Amino acid sequence: MRAVQVREYVRGPQDLKVTNLPNLTPSPNTYLIAVHAAATNFFDLLQIRGKYQNQPPLPWIAGAEFAGVVLSTPSSSKTPRFQKGDRVFGSSQGGYATQVCAREEALMPVPSGWGFLEAAGLMVTAPTGYAALVLEARIRKGEWVLIHAAAGGVGLAAVQIAKAFGATVIATAGSKRKFEVAKEFGADYTIDYNTEGWAEQVKKLTPKGKGVDVVFDPVGMVNTSLKCTAWGGRIVIVGFAAGNIEKVAMNRVLLKNISLVGLHWGSYTKEAPELVEKVWEGLFLLIKQEKFKGTVYTDREFRGLETVSQALSMLERRKTWGKAVVAVPQSAESKL
Repeated sequence: MRAVQVREYVRGPQDLKVTNLPNLTPSPNTYLIAVHAAATNFFDLLQIRGKYQNQPPLPWIAGAEFAGVVLSTPSSSKTPRFQKGDRVFGSSQGGYATQVCAREEALMPVPSGWGFLEAAGLMVTAPTGYAALVLEARIRKGEWVLIHAAAGGVGLAAVQIAKAFGATVIATAGSKRKFEVAKEFGADYTIDYNTEGWAEQVKKLTPKGKGVDVVFDPVGMVNTSLKCTAWGGRIVIVGFAAGNIEKVAMNRVLLKNISLVGLHWGSYTKEAPELVEKVWEGLFLLIKQEKFKGTVYTDREFRGLETVSQALSMLERRKTWGKAVVAVPQSAESKL
């Protein structure tokens, strides 16, 4: 097999190399998957530098999100959910490779009509957006929703989910191209968050200038967002892409009866596994209804594991939108 293996922590994605390694031998409780597409994430950039909270012992294979074909099922299971030849997507350490091992709970079936590229980027962003807006913010039809970094992977997922539930969406982004993308995925209005006074622009768009009902924040923009959040509004914090942990003006939270709630999707598996199934049921329904589509970055193609470094570099420099996904060609002996 071929893989992007990390033998020592690197300065950045430009230092990543593709290596030939022995084929994987799955443990009794894991599937063996032939990877056909691998999606990039910001946490990959932290992990390859040794700065992520989950650091496997060296050496290890980078990447976490993928889509591909089942090569073998767990030997310990008499009734596996997936069979040899099934198309699946999922999340497991080692996604930047031609093969990966994954537990059953970390896999989902590729939706009908979807390709590997579209499915590879579903496992993290889609449920994050759904859980944040539907479970935590309890979004309702007719509400106004502000989505920050709306042209990112999780942002585009949130835009589609908010629209599917009947909300009016104001999307923030930082470039003309990203405004175009946000609108292509359903945003009603776009605002440049680099512009001074953008919060006042948001308020002016809402009925009677009352402000938005819900804020979806993967960036770290709570303080400024408080200025344009309506009385009784909800702000869901899903990340800190800007790199700073905010100190929030709690007097504004109190005076406007605003609810702040955090969303860490990864903790649901341990703390609320029954809700994980509910979230995926909701997402697959939206996909079936054609209200949710893949968010693959299409302005440039990334093909082959050698392009992982390029995809991660562009992601780090905020030069992509949606999910930057790498197509992973399979050698003849890896195909079914």
